[in-house]
Amino acid sequence: MAVNSSYMAKKEQVERKWYVIDATDKVLGRLAAQVAMILQGKNKPTYTPHVDTGDFIVVVNADKVKITGKKLEKKYLYRHSSYKGSLKATSYGTFMEKYPDRLFERVVKGMLPKNRLHFEKKLKVYAGPEHPHAAQKPEPLDI
Repeated sequence: MAVNSSYMAKKEQVERKWYVIDATDKVLGRLAAQVAMILQGKNKPTYTPHVDTGDFIVVVNADKVKITGKKLEKKYLYRHSSYKGSLKATSYGTFMEKYPDRLFERVVKGMLPKNRLHFEKKLKVYAGPEHPHAAQKPEPLDI
């Protein structure tokens, strides 16, 4: 009888890399889905659900990401302060003009599991082409 053993990654054994992704002319949802998978570590053979095995992602040119269809006018982001009548709605177009980096962060965070691992802390998003993470030597990643 063979023993069925599975590999479980340990927090101390995980080797994390840094990747830089250029979001120019990429579709927002498709890029965000792939970034969410890399942040969780699902692209690695050592993926373990209860251990953070993901890599760091630096996204540049977030202001040049494409939003398809009529989502710029018809899709809204909502926030509420828990007071009556305080629901605020902002269209994707308005939010994209003011905060393109925050829009990408919100979309990716919505695709990540809501647990104690906090994968969104490994995502760094910048509206322009420059980023301050050159010391980590991020590798360019084509998606």
